[in-house]
Amino acid sequence: MIFSASDIYSLHKPSLCKRRVFLRAHHVPETEAGDFEKLIFELGRRHESNHLMSFPGYKDLSQGDLNDRIAKIRKAISDRADVIYQGVLTARLPDTEDTVIGIPDFLIRKDQTYTIRDCKLARHVEKSNHEEILLQLQLYGWLFEESMKKPPSGLEVYLGDRTVISIPFAEDHSVLKTLNLIRSLTSRPDEPYSPVGWSKCSSCGFWNKCWKTAEDEQDLALVYGIDQGIAIALRDRGVKSIDGLLKSHNSSTLSEVKKQRGSRMVKIGKAAERILLQAEALKTKKHRLIKPLKLPVSRNMVMFDLEGLPPQFDELDKIYLWGTQVFGEDPGDYLPSLAGFGDDGDREGWHKFMENSNAILKKYGDIPFIHYTHYETAKVKSYISRYGDPNGIAQRVLDNCVDLHKIIHDSLVLPEYSYSLKVIEKRAGFKRVMEEYGGVWSIVQYIRAIETNDEKL
Repeated sequence: MIFSASDIYSLHKPSLCKRRVFLRAHHVPETEAGDFEKLIFELGRRHESNHLMSFPGYKDLSQGDLNDRIAKIRKAISDRADVIYQGVLTARLPDTEDTVIGIPDFLIRKDQTYTIRDCKLARHVEKSNHEEILLQLQLYGWLFEESMKKPPSGLEVYLGDRTVISIPFAEDHSVLKTLNLIRSLTSRPDEPYSPVGWSKCSSCGFWNKCWKTAEDEQDLALVYGIDQGIAIALRDRGVKSIDGLLKSHNSSTLSEVKKQRGSRMVKIGKAAERILLQAEALKTKKHRLIKPLKLPVSRNMVMFDLEGLPPQFDELDKIYLWGTQVFGEDPGDYLPSLAGFGDDGDREGWHKFMENSNAILKKYGDIPFIHYTHYETAKVKSYISRYGDPNGIAQRVLDNCVDLHKIIHDSLVLPEYSYSLKVIEKRAGFKRVMEEYGGVWSIVQYIRAIETNDEKL
């Protein structure tokens, strides 16, 4: 078999999933990448190309077949080329007949050896965030050492914010454990189990296949509130289905079940009661009112919504649309704040949002800013840290924010897999005027225009 850095990405992106590695290795068809995924790929290529142009000279080994490129990288290193672009490194996976291939973006000469550098759109790289990048760089380091019989001088990542960070080279070659895991997953006779999840699976090409399997089997991972750790812990105890969960546990016994959280084992605890209510709702297909919905009372309210890339794509940390509109007895116009073009466009969008918010607060006072989930408040806080809030307008917005998601979740148990806004609004009988495809297309076009500084888009 042949393994590469893309296999590490299959394991980790868009979320950690052992089943995806197996399915791709067995060439199971998957849906075409969506507009967001294509946008990220396009921006990644541009990011890499721009960095390539920053070197006064380089040896381009990106063309030709693999064997030809393997021979050329050895010669380029022998000739002490200053920068080598897209050279192919290869080695035998220890104790196997399998081949491992890696193609780092850059080898940059330093004294008698080379530093390996890869370009990524990500802005933060650590084990808890983009572990796949760390593993990929370790893979390149091991391949370089195997191929050249000496370690690289260092490992580096050129991040999306145009900074370079160094990553320590793990001389114990711990990345080989990941390669052996991938090898075991691809060579097994049947699909490995990996719990489905609404957010986890939403951008994966095997969503339809895996979700249908989960529904057919009534996999307990479908229950809202059962995360990956809980699903695996219960499955290890022989509980695999929603019905099996309801028959085998009550809130007391379920609360005592321990799941993996990082390096620790923790009890499910108080979440057990809600999990069982969600499981019962799915089984009976009936909703349950826990307590009256505590909605804010006000003559006027602000509908507050932000648009950025979906949470699974943290590579572009930018809000490009800050949307506000007052509804009620004295409704107002829609007040959008768009991130502008150029290097200062993000800041301009933030300041326009504070200007719009200030106008609303001056006219209406401290009225509720209605949003859905914590996304809006988290982003406002991050932008306060980024650009400041000299007049305290953003803090007043935060003080008046009301999370509709929390109100619904605290009051209702719904027979749904997710409490996302699209799911809830459908249950409430609301129908959107704009089709999702058109909306996604326009969002992608806007981000592409901003990121490429091309107003014609």
